[in-house]
Amino acid sequence: MTGNSQPASIEATTQGDLFEADAMPVYHPDPIKVRSRLDKILVEARTAETLPWQPSQLSLYQTIFARIVNFLPDEDARQLKIEFEAELQRLGAV
Repeated sequence: MTGNSQPASIEATTQGDLFEADAMPVYHPDPIKVRSRLDKILVEARTAETLPWQPSQLSLYQTIFARIVNFLPDEDARQLKIEFEAELQRLGAV
């Protein structure tokens, strides 16, 4: 140790300071792409005479529909939900 008895200067930071400057970007999907994806699923259902999907794929499409439809404007989302549910009922899936 040298003759200097002063402690080293340490810049005080809190954990919150480490993350405040670089906030996570918020992802906003393109509504046109969302609508296109949902329309493809609906077209497949509308053109089918019987349920065109295995149970695992049906479950996947139901999950996809339920989650991404919410990225559309409220009225569009409501209408697509109604149409999808109607097709599932027609095909005997629900």
